Amino acid sequence: MREKSISENDIQIPMKIFKLVFKNAFRHKLRTLLTILGIAIAVIAFGLLRTVVTAWSAGVEASAADRLITRHAVSFIFPLPYYYRDKISQLPAVNEVTYANWFGGVYIDKNQFFPRLAVDVTTFLHVYPEYLLSKGEVADFKRERNACVLGKAIADQYDLKIGALMTLEGDIYPGQWEFVVRGIYQPKFSTTDASQMLFHWDYLNERIKRESPVRANEVGWYIVKIDNPDNSANISQRIDALFKNSPAETKTETEGAFQQGFLSSSSAIITAINVMSFVIVGIIMLVLANTMIMSARERTREYAVFKALGFSAGHLTGLILGESLFISMLGGGFGLAMVFPLVKGFEQAVPKGFFPVFQVEPITLILAVSAVILIGVAAAVFPIQRALTTKIVEGFRFVG
Repeated sequence: MREKSISENDIQIPMKIFKLVFKNAFRHKLRTLLTILGIAIAVIAFGLLRTVVTAWSAGVEASAADRLITRHAVSFIFPLPYYYRDKISQLPAVNEVTYANWFGGVYIDKNQFFPRLAVDVTTFLHVYPEYLLSKGEVADFKRERNACVLGKAIADQYDLKIGALMTLEGDIYPGQWEFVVRGIYQPKFSTTDASQMLFHWDYLNERIKRESPVRANEVGWYIVKIDNPDNSANISQRIDALFKNSPAETKTETEGAFQQGFLSSSSAIITAINVMSFVIVGIIMLVLANTMIMSARERTREYAVFKALGFSAGHLTGLILGESLFISMLGGGFGLAMVFPLVKGFEQAVPKGFFPVFQVEPITLILAVSAVILIGVAAAVFPIQRALTTKIVEGFRFVG
């Protein structure tokens, strides 16, 4: 009988602990709600900042290991001669060479930013198979001189359909430029940039020959598809050796390194955002720790009563830790639920060209959930230590 009674107590006490956790958490409703709100706001800020960091580096993650970029050795802004293509193509281990040219221009107004590239239509889509188009769209794009292809994100943003006319005001290449949409490409992967406009380099070059012959037959950079990514360093050196001591020397690097070069100019900003996102984690801990310390101080006499009634150290630890985790996870859960619609709204508000891929990555969710759990545990350490070390007699004498 006694063993049965002890067994029942072992079951009943944990159940009472769970009930006490819930009741204690909302004993001071306003304080608890403000704590939950503070945690939620901090988690939202953490999620947004981390999403900005991951979106900024999405281009690096989307890079292909078997693609090299050959640009001008001095700076990306300087063009390269068109005839370099044939020389690069003749190298062994080079499967295909294509090229692109930054066009710039203004569509509607200067606030509407997205990449506009003049490309070699015969090879560009072979080298970038992640841009998905139907056979009919590819054929129409190649056939019509002023045809263009848009990423799905841009087509959706401006409600552009197949056959729509687009007029761009040139800045790098002055004048009005007329285009007709002949394809809308779908991104193959979640990290594929769906915010670009592609059109014929020949269309651009023909007009430049008439209006500014000195700028004709130049491209922005070459994209070199190789047979083995392990040979990228060797092939890069051989490409650059072809044009050493020429008027336009080159620098060849992997596509990932090329994308990383764009990020290096803003590395200080990214680092600051990254650091700030983790500082917010510390703020969450301080908010929750303050609430738990105040609660533990108020309940000093209650903990003494629990000890006198036979509650073990494990029961008291579960009571305090459970309350801390309950508040932390409730606030964290609410914050994470709000991150998704806010990120979606932010994505709609920012021009597509700034963040081609702007979405909450799994690593952001993992870090946020881990931080919420860790903070819930850390915030309970001091209150648990105080409750366990305070003697029963001292607890009954406490006034506060």
